[in-house]
Amino acid sequence: MDRLVARFGAGFGKLVGAVVLLGSGAIAAQASAPPPDLQAECEVLVVGGGLAGAATAYESLQSGRTVCVTELTDWVGGQLSAQGTSALDEARQQRALLFYAQGYNELRQRIADYYGTLNPGDCWVSVSCFLPDDAHEILMQQLADAAQRGGGEFKWFPNTVVKELAYSEDGRQIVGAIAIQHQPAPGAPPLNSEPLSATLKDAYRYEDSDRFSKTIIQFGPQTQDSDGPADWYVVEATETGELIALADVPYRLGLDPKSFLNPSSPVRTPDPYCTQGFTYTFAMAQTAEAQPQPMPDFYPQYAPYFSYERERPEGNYFDFVFTYRRILSPFPRSDQRIFGVSRPKPGDISMQNWTWGNDYRPGTASDNLIYTRDQLQAQGQLAPGGWLGGLRTDTLRRGEENALSYYYWLVMGDTDSQLGDGVKQPQPNHRYISGHDGPMGTAHGLSKFPYMREGRRIIGRPSVSHPQGFSIDEIDISWVDYGQDYYQETLSPREYRQLRLALAGLEAGQAVENELPSTEIPRRTRSTIYPDAVGIAQYAIDFHPCMAEAPPEAPGNIERPGLRRAHGQAYPGQIPLRAMVPQRIDNLLVASKSIATSYVAAAAYRVHSFEWSVGVAAGATIDYALERGIMPYQLVEDIPSQAPRLDELQQRIQARGNPTAFPNTSIFNLDWLEWRVW
Repeated sequence: MDRLVARFGAGFGKLVGAVVLLGSGAIAAQASAPPPDLQAECEVLVVGGGLAGAATAYESLQSGRTVCVTELTDWVGGQLSAQGTSALDEARQQRALLFYAQGYNELRQRIADYYGTLNPGDCWVSVSCFLPDDAHEILMQQLADAAQRGGGEFKWFPNTVVKELAYSEDGRQIVGAIAIQHQPAPGAPPLNSEPLSATLKDAYRYEDSDRFSKTIIQFGPQTQDSDGPADWYVVEATETGELIALADVPYRLGLDPKSFLNPSSPVRTPDPYCTQGFTYTFAMAQTAEAQPQPMPDFYPQYAPYFSYERERPEGNYFDFVFTYRRILSPFPRSDQRIFGVSRPKPGDISMQNWTWGNDYRPGTASDNLIYTRDQLQAQGQLAPGGWLGGLRTDTLRRGEENALSYYYWLVMGDTDSQLGDGVKQPQPNHRYISGHDGPMGTAHGLSKFPYMREGRRIIGRPSVSHPQGFSIDEIDISWVDYGQDYYQETLSPREYRQLRLALAGLEAGQAVENELPSTEIPRRTRSTIYPDAVGIAQYAIDFHPCMAEAPPEAPGNIERPGLRRAHGQAYPGQIPLRAMVPQRIDNLLVASKSIATSYVAAAAYRVHSFEWSVGVAAGATIDYALERGIMPYQLVEDIPSQAPRLDELQQRIQARGNPTAFPNTSIFNLDWLEWRVW
């Protein structure tokens, strides 16, 4: 024990009775960790500075809390900034009513104020497209203002990754974390000069390198031995679910087996290798004259993949893609209209995020991006000091090459993998934008981190109603017509009856009592309503499926068959607190795409406004738990019994302008048709 305290430092706080619990579950000393260079104390440690992490910090700062935020890149905002997807994905009715969390509405207003318009890009995919580098600045100011309003303290740790965790003796709480912050080594080029695939593993190693100098940071609670059951809380807000892998709490990855809860799944056994595609975004500008367009050496490998995807009745395929996510269109704009927006002109900048373009969609054990638990164990990443981020860097590299190749295809390509000959025409009057002062803030022009649509997903705690662990499933939100023959043919009679009864809502009891045939059981026209809702989410069940074979770019490759069956409309959903509470660790909350969802449901629980809402829920729950001296899991362990403290938390969230349910949606109102996503 004396060695442990010495290793973490006397100022780390009281670790009496604490041990280091490795990710694999074994107990041992951290022989690999060097002495810390810096100690940081906080009430809330947010690991991951994406949009969910920013929202957690925002809500916590407004509550007067001391918040530490670590982020692998040097930008806050995730999707909006470091991942380059600076086009707000929003559902139609929710946007019409501006029915969002208070901080998300504030963010939208700040964007409009910054540019003088909400849509400086005049894109058509969204009502708001803008520059990723500006998004970082806007969010940093929003967080600073939140701290000033609420009296909180914001401790920002960019270029920082969590390497190891320390646990209480019973393993139920995280009592400390060791992190590594990197900066350029003497004589090395500035950060963001190389793509992520070249630097990722280096960022997770303790040792200095020719590239990076390292600062070892130990995080611990600001107050030790408080009256409450926890001195601080740790929030998982990474893009791939790093902490849940490192802490080894139960989680899922990839495809779930077909069941009455997820009846559209095409597999009967779990497939952890097939996750949604990831995307390295980039920016390109239209020019008045043709530009030199050197072909990347690796272009021939990826060229067979690219396509405009499907026929467009409007024609003009290139302008369709360019204006889709155009992020800057300076005034004066063209008077000519195309696809409902102004025709592109020289000086316009477009961000590219296209399924049959810079999406990279691996799906086998030989090329999956996010390593499974078995793969991590085999590589030693769950051993003491072994964590290296949990991603396959070779697949990251291929995704980077694919994105650079896609740009060349856009401007010089003359083939189309889906539409055949005669569709793709060269467009040389464009320039690929690179440089540290560019929209992506990188010398190479690619986003600092790929846009991640899916990560590891926790399995919530078991209960009477969820004996296998809580999860939001397909049938909780989907509009799919489950009366189709497909479901009767692929589900057993027992499974199909379970499906129809689960979808019957208030009519389920009568259906059982009257012994109605499965096909005659009525279906509710709403989503599941949760008694522990702490936030809201709505978007389509939107798939970017893995490809059938490896490598994804192989000529003639196709999407994994059957994965788009549930693709489409989703009812407005809620974020139940149970989906944020992992098993085994009591002071860890999940505030990202890694909440407890199935593969299908996760496809709708991933966009910007959801990330903000779940971050708000985490920040508000932690503030309430610290104030009331209660653990988050205790708020939901007796559901469906009445829970006064849960009611109090929900009322507090709502009073701060953060909805937990959509208007006119209840178990008694089945007219939810207005809540279509598109």
